[in-house]
Amino acid sequence: MNQADVTKLMSQLRIAVRPNQRNLKNADGPEGRLLKLRKTITALMKHERIELCFNRADEARGYAELLISNAMRHGDRHKATMELADYWLLEKQLVHKLFKVLVPRYENYNVSYTRMYKAPRDYPGMYYRQSVLELRGNPYPSLLMDQSQNRNLLHNVLLDEARKEFRRKKLADIVN
Repeated sequence: MNQADVTKLMSQLRIAVRPNQRNLKNADGPEGRLLKLRKTITALMKHERIELCFNRADEARGYAELLISNAMRHGDRHKATMELADYWLLEKQLVHKLFKVLVPRYENYNVSYTRMYKAPRDYPGMYYRQSVLELRGNPYPSLLMDQSQNRNLLHNVLLDEARKEFRRKKLADIVN
């Protein structure tokens, strides 16, 4: 078996899944923790952008990436992939969205399918690290500021000064 065939057999996630211990506890034990993760992934697939605590978003991101990558690799005819989608997605109409909407959207992507941002914290109050987890290519406006229009960035300041100097020289040539 050559190297190309081996890579098709192994799952290749496009994000780093850390093996460190997460402090995600639930009063209902491990089953309650998994149910909360299932609800998180269901909400992510349904709304395509959610805001939640950083630790839960970080863990749910890995499972969402795994679900989308398996759906892309094997398709909807693969029994194990359908069982995986059936387990993680609590609303069954989202299984159709996964295979009919999200898989075609991500078939040419070379980067991860999800994006995670740090959300601003509410002040005053308890400090919980909040984050925004979203699927790439969603219909919502971007959360990142457009840095090209920021006048205080170094390249914009330099371009403004060069533009002013060019106008001064042009005006001096006209006067002479």
